[in-house]
Amino acid sequence: MGVWQSGLKMEHNQDTERRLSINEIIARRVKQLPQGDQNLFMTGSAYVGLNAAFCGLIANSFFRRVLNVTHARIASALPMAVLPFLSTHITYQNAVSLPLSSGNLSCELCTLLRGGLTGMIIGGIYPVILAIPINGALAARYNSAPLPQRGNIWTYWITVSQPIFKKMVFPIMLQTVFAAYVGSRQYGVLIKALELPETGI
Repeated sequence: MGVWQSGLKMEHNQDTERRLSINEIIARRVKQLPQGDQNLFMTGSAYVGLNAAFCGLIANSFFRRVLNVTHARIASALPMAVLPFLSTHITYQNAVSLPLSSGNLSCELCTLLRGGLTGMIIGGIYPVILAIPINGALAARYNSAPLPQRGNIWTYWITVSQPIFKKMVFPIMLQTVFAAYVGSRQYGVLIKALELPETGI
């Protein structure tokens, strides 16, 4: 049992060391690239997050108009910008940026798909869904629109949301394409970095 455990521990340590060395190699190579490439590789998730924040603000504006909410502009805009930004930034970071920088993502198509799906679901659809409870609560608080009785809640929100989702198709598609593009660019930066000769060893 002791030999088996020590063997597993050695294998785990070797795997950790290998991962650390890959991280170090990639980090060193990326630092040799122009500043623009470095910034894109390190902060690409923030760009995708900013686009998600814009999607949130657009969705918030649509729901406010439909529900005639004129109060609490900042109170509704703040979470609609911050929450999509953070959710998209963190998800994209974990799905695309970190796997690329650790050498665990070496497929361009996979990078495109991960980036695009993150942009579409977390950066596009999620902000629209998030706008429903935020603006619904404000409409109930300020009595700006007649809200449904308990039995008609789902039907009411589906009816209200359908035209807004149609209007949000373009921003969602734009966010999907943008996130996939950033992922593709980051992958290109990684390949460019790995083709550089190792220096300073």
